[in-house]
Amino acid sequence: MIRREDFVPDEDWEHFREISKDFPTPNIFVNMTAVEKAYRQLIKTFPYADVYYAVKANPGIPVLKLLDKLGSNFDIASRYELDTVLSLGISPERLSYGNTIKKAVDVAYFYQKGVRMFATDSKEDLKNIAKNAPGSRVYVRVLIENSSTADWPLSRKFGCHPDMAYNLLVLAKEKGLIPYGISFHVGSQQRDIGQWNDAIAKTKYLFQSLEEEEDIKLEMINMGGGFPAHYLQPTNELSEYASEITRYLEDDFEEIPRIILEPGRSLTGDSGILTSEIVLISRKNNTSLARWVYLDCGKFNGLIETLDESIKYPVVTDKDGGKDGEVILAGPTCDSADIMYEDAKYKLPLDLKSGEKIYWLSTGAYTSSYASVGFNGFPPIKTYYYDEQNVYDDKDNKVK
Repeated sequence: MIRREDFVPDEDWEHFREISKDFPTPNIFVNMTAVEKAYRQLIKTFPYADVYYAVKANPGIPVLKLLDKLGSNFDIASRYELDTVLSLGISPERLSYGNTIKKAVDVAYFYQKGVRMFATDSKEDLKNIAKNAPGSRVYVRVLIENSSTADWPLSRKFGCHPDMAYNLLVLAKEKGLIPYGISFHVGSQQRDIGQWNDAIAKTKYLFQSLEEEEDIKLEMINMGGGFPAHYLQPTNELSEYASEITRYLEDDFEEIPRIILEPGRSLTGDSGILTSEIVLISRKNNTSLARWVYLDCGKFNGLIETLDESIKYPVVTDKDGGKDGEVILAGPTCDSADIMYEDAKYKLPLDLKSGEKIYWLSTGAYTSSYASVGFNGFPPIKTYYYDEQNVYDDKDNKVK
């Protein structure tokens, strides 16, 4: 049984219910107080690290403004994110172009706007950086296989073998770039802290061999993200991640180099609640025990990370506590792939009816930013941001 109070305290829940009650569904409400709390906890547990918030997780202007005020830097994935962040008066010196897949014209655009730190993992991309962003700092992303222990793996598409990373950093120096560091990502919602140990060991090998053999002294390790939000599958708390990762660094490095973290999910995930309405409840035959519960949002409108049932969100209703039964949760679109949970055996109250609400907890990250712009004509899901008294839209306009 999913206990709402294990994820959202009573006081916060009552405040959310009151402040969101007049808004049409589906919608997402993000608690800005929770975002600030998560950021402060992160910098407390990693006092030696520089935070570069992964804008893609939740690019809402209220979030960006808050994190700017708190002192965060920003990891940028596209020129569109760059324009948004720069429009807030944030200095390009606090930005990193962390996407290894980018057009040459976009590299030039970032350089023209003042960005001087770029990720890479291929020779062609490195040459584009050398040509269009001369003299910039580059860090090479190494390939980390993490498919079995991360709920949302990031292997294969990004990164290169350590031997190639070595060659790329040598080439960077030859091309007039500054070989600055190594990056890796152990997978989003990574539940095995030991994955950082393996990745740091690869990084140590590159630091040492490049200095001894090529006279290249790297200065930075970008450890990406991977820290957890709270979903159904249990994880260690952030303090445990921090103590273990710090120990790994101290074991491998006499003096810890500059450390960059790129959190996204761990900063905004727990802050969000997605409210959906039941459109229809049906059964596929007269004797079926499982009900199909169709909602007004689905994979294409906020819940794409239920793909392959990877992220298992806590789901609650106003009728929890009575008799329940297994359900299949599906979205409203005319696409048979728009099924969130079929194998996971979620249970919901037997007396649920069409028109009632279902709440998806821990949905502050990778929900609205992943949503389609109009599949089947359904508009993108709206996200609102709230504090103790006010509600704002994603452009930071006050709406309540």
